Amino acid sequence: MNVSMPRFDQGRVLVIGDLMLDRYWHGDTSRISPEAPVPVVKVGSQEDRPGGAANVALNVRALGAPASLIGLVGADDAGRALEKQLSSAGIYCDFAVTEDEPTVTKLRVLSRHQQLIRLDFEEAFHRDHSQAIAQRMSNLINHTDVVIISDYAKGTLSSVEQLINTARNAGKVVLVDPKGTDFQRYAGATLLTPNLSEFEAVVGHCSCERELVKRGQALIEKLQLEALLVTRSEQGMTLIRPGLEEIHYPARAREVYDVTGAGDTVISTLAAALASGETMATSVALANIAAGIVVAKLGTAAISAPELRRKVMAEQGAEQGVVAEDQLMIALEEARTEGESIVFTNGCFDILHAGHVGYLEEARSKGDRLVLAVNSDDSVRRLKGDGRPINPVERRMAVLAGLAAVDWVIPFDEDTPERIIRAVKPDVLVKGGDYTVETVVGAEFVQSYGGRVELMPFLDACSTTLIVDKIKADAEQG
Repeated sequence: MNVSMPRFDQGRVLVIGDLMLDRYWHGDTSRISPEAPVPVVKVGSQEDRPGGAANVALNVRALGAPASLIGLVGADDAGRALEKQLSSAGIYCDFAVTEDEPTVTKLRVLSRHQQLIRLDFEEAFHRDHSQAIAQRMSNLINHTDVVIISDYAKGTLSSVEQLINTARNAGKVVLVDPKGTDFQRYAGATLLTPNLSEFEAVVGHCSCERELVKRGQALIEKLQLEALLVTRSEQGMTLIRPGLEEIHYPARAREVYDVTGAGDTVISTLAAALASGETMATSVALANIAAGIVVAKLGTAAISAPELRRKVMAEQGAEQGVVAEDQLMIALEEARTEGESIVFTNGCFDILHAGHVGYLEEARSKGDRLVLAVNSDDSVRRLKGDGRPINPVERRMAVLAGLAAVDWVIPFDEDTPERIIRAVKPDVLVKGGDYTVETVVGAEFVQSYGGRVELMPFLDACSTTLIVDKIKADAEQG
């Protein structure tokens, strides 16, 4: 599946669910306690991270999407620390504060990147806070595109049915990360994202793919869902929709360090992509790639848009070489995020010679990245006449992509590269010295936003036409 990076900033996501503070103590271990057969950890550093629904919101915001968060916290230091950290990340927090119930806190003790023990400081919220949560949702529902229900069974979502109905009646997409075996309470949502064990706890053990899909379709019909996404660890993910063939997404991670928060990453990326206008299938593909990144990290961690973009580029083969136009746009966005300048040039490059190599090396020196647009065979034929090109465009691009000076090679079929120049919007437009700035295609456009136009000299007595003429002459004499 061809996947590109969405404009995450174009969609708004509201997260409602159980909030937690994940606390980490890091230290060295060099001895066993004389009191019991356990390692002694000399704590050297402490770290607090948002967990549960808070981690979901943090993931949404890290991708660049506007995020709002509703949940319950205690009137304590953990609740205040959680809100301060989330607000500083640009998340709009509308928390209901309970005076006699603590903020859910989980303490993990780690040494040498290994988790030794987890200590939970929590009591499920027993009092009815449903109206406080519902009122906050009503205040924000018209300012969002996608709603995430993040259920960790801590008591925040005691009226989840009401929340789903409110969102669906407002025409919003509702994604649910479910908990427990009573999935009926999520009826009417757009999509559920259970992991395989959660799914099988509800529908029974699935001995094969066909059975999984069949039982998934039955669950969709029963709960009146639009889709079901079953996350399956090392087996990837399966997207099931009524009336459509299922889609299996393979696992992306090569090495798994920690699955903590992976489900949060999946649903947050899925929501941000849907909110920005992507299709369900493409949004799940992006979520699958994001999950592969996060499980290679330690603890709950939000992945950034540049991280995801780099991974998407690698998946699409757009890091360097011959690329399609949509792949090039992803690569350019990543390069510009890193502060790199873009140089653009174009040509037929029918028979590569020393003049071409010197020209491209000189062009590359004008910036950080070089985009080379190559005329298609039909385009060359219209410009050069019958008998040209000597080499088809696939071979020409393959050779050019092998040059150290060239980052990306892209074909174009028009007589001029003006359309691609407008799409690329290069910082520097380069053309050979046989042109003047006034005659360079795209020069006026590049100069209109402050870009430069550079003319590069050609190596004397080097041209494809001269080489072709010499070969013909030698053949006639022979």
